[in-house]
Amino acid sequence: MANFEGMIFSRKHSLLNYFLYCIVLFLGIIIGLHLLNIHLITERFIMQKDMHYYGTYVMARAAGIGRGKAQIIASAAQFVDDNAASKAIEFKDGGALQSRATAHHWYHLRNIDTDDQRLVWVPFHFLPGNEGEKFSERLICRKDSKIAQAMVANHLDHADDIKFSDELIGITAHVYADTFSHYGFSGVSSRQNEIINDSFNFYEIPNNTEKYLLDRQKEFKSNYSKESGLLANIKSWFAETLSGALGHGAACTFPDRPYLKWDFEYEYAGRCEMRDNPKTFLEACEALHGMFVRYTEAKQGVKGGDRIDFAEIKPKIQAIIEFKGGEEEGSEPNEEARTERWKKAVSEEKILGNNEEIPEYLGEEWLKEKSRLHGDKASEIIKSRDVYQFYQAASYHRHYVLRNLLPDNDLVVA
Repeated sequence: MANFEGMIFSRKHSLLNYFLYCIVLFLGIIIGLHLLNIHLITERFIMQKDMHYYGTYVMARAAGIGRGKAQIIASAAQFVDDNAASKAIEFKDGGALQSRATAHHWYHLRNIDTDDQRLVWVPFHFLPGNEGEKFSERLICRKDSKIAQAMVANHLDHADDIKFSDELIGITAHVYADTFSHYGFSGVSSRQNEIINDSFNFYEIPNNTEKYLLDRQKEFKSNYSKESGLLANIKSWFAETLSGALGHGAACTFPDRPYLKWDFEYEYAGRCEMRDNPKTFLEACEALHGMFVRYTEAKQGVKGGDRIDFAEIKPKIQAIIEFKGGEEEGSEPNEEARTERWKKAVSEEKILGNNEEIPEYLGEEWLKEKSRLHGDKASEIIKSRDVYQFYQAASYHRHYVLRNLLPDNDLVVA
């Protein structure tokens, strides 16, 4: 009898487990499908490389840096965003390269790791501006801050002493340029980053572009509003947990769209002043040009052409930045069209004084090279590769910012 009762209990227990398993599996599939939808929405909002690669390349060349060096510098600047996985390369001789991420995609669970936020987002994307009284306020990124200027000065001072200076200056260009677009947000989960969802205003943009932006805003609101039902609330909880008011996630990539003039209202700080992206992006280009001029003076062997004063090319750069793209009614603003504007300015309009072509971005090849090198016989071969020197530069930059620059300004972040 006892065995029979035990069999019944065991069967009921198994059925209960099976039932619970089916529920969990069903919810997992549903949430997975909606996360895929969120991913597709977010992919339209990812930071585009028309500025970090093409704009950086043109500024480097205009400053007099040689074509090959400019390609490496611009590729390193963009690769900061694309290097989103920490993956070890192991060699048969026992050597290894532990490549640490310099960015994370929105769905990476590392985004909710507050320690990881301070190792990735703070030094590479939201350099603290050190303004305000509270620690959380001082972590907010500020445009062309004194800390950003000190970072640039340090990396230039050491440019002639290190082999990976091209990659380091590329990383510097990324971080420095981000202060002109990410200002007002911090690289840690903070209430300071929270925005009222329906508070966005857009200015001086075509109706079709405004329609696209408002449609995406409505789509986001319908997905995450508290009145959208149980499933939407599950999605909302997951998204909020992943982001934790991190960076400018609440503002999508509006800070990174060069043509946009807009404003919004913070949850706790009220409405911000109008953010004039064309103006600040133009300022970023001028700042990068000046930094690259200083690099040609600090590092031997990087010059490869005549220097062009920024004032001479400023009107054409401004026109590129203000270009909205070849959008159709209600469609996404066309990043490829903006990229073509940079290419055309170089190859046809001769903004650099000749008809050269902008070379291809090297980041994808660097990722492939990492895969090819895994399992190779001798680890010493990687030392001369650009991808290895990028990781050398990233390690140097991360350590300098977190262990020297920020603590020297009474900011102990990590």
